[in-house]
Amino acid sequence: MLKPSTMKPICIPLIAATVWLCSCAEKKTETPVAETPAPAAVETPEVKDLPDSVKMQNWQAYMTPGDMHALMASWEGKWVDSMTMWMAPGAPPEMHVTNSEIKSLMGGRYSTATHRGNMMGMDFEGLSTMAWDNQRKVFINTWIDNFGTGISVLEGPWDEATKTINLKGKMVDPSYGDGRMTDYRQVITLIDDKTQKFEMFSMGADGKEFKNMEIVSRRK
Repeated sequence: MLKPSTMKPICIPLIAATVWLCSCAEKKTETPVAETPAPAAVETPEVKDLPDSVKMQNWQAYMTPGDMHALMASWEGKWVDSMTMWMAPGAPPEMHVTNSEIKSLMGGRYSTATHRGNMMGMDFEGLSTMAWDNQRKVFINTWIDNFGTGISVLEGPWDEATKTINLKGKMVDPSYGDGRMTDYRQVITLIDDKTQKFEMFSMGADGKEFKNMEIVSRRK
């Protein structure tokens, strides 16, 4: 931040040809301005390099499927999805039935789910991917469908006690037409080997969260 300047005293001598200095103009001084202290420097922690052998071990651990990947692999198969939607808080529910198929990818490191059905009189198709990041210890989910042209990304932890994946992210609210983003979250509950429940919570016009979708999936 630039510091405000402080004017130095100014003397204006009146000099005659044969007379020495006889007067000086009144000094003019600005009121001192308190200086804003500079922000404290942020120390960047020193990053110590690791031996190549340790780096390779870390990378090997990062790429090796574990328990969470085995959990994702157990979802493989075909499912029937009973969907309930609420367009606004207190609005009457809309009911739809779609079909989905989950497949494992790349040696069980990821899974994809394709969704097809009919919604609001239109053919619907969606595709999601799911990953478990071994180092960050979070699930990461992406979603695309033919009702939009963007990609939604969510992430969140696994809760062993409740058997839930709690995902949070942002998505475009297309109703405004200006690309604005809105917060939303999803809760995936693993009820048993043949049943899952998906809940989606979005922000209403009043800025409060409400549940706008619930899907109960049953294995075929």
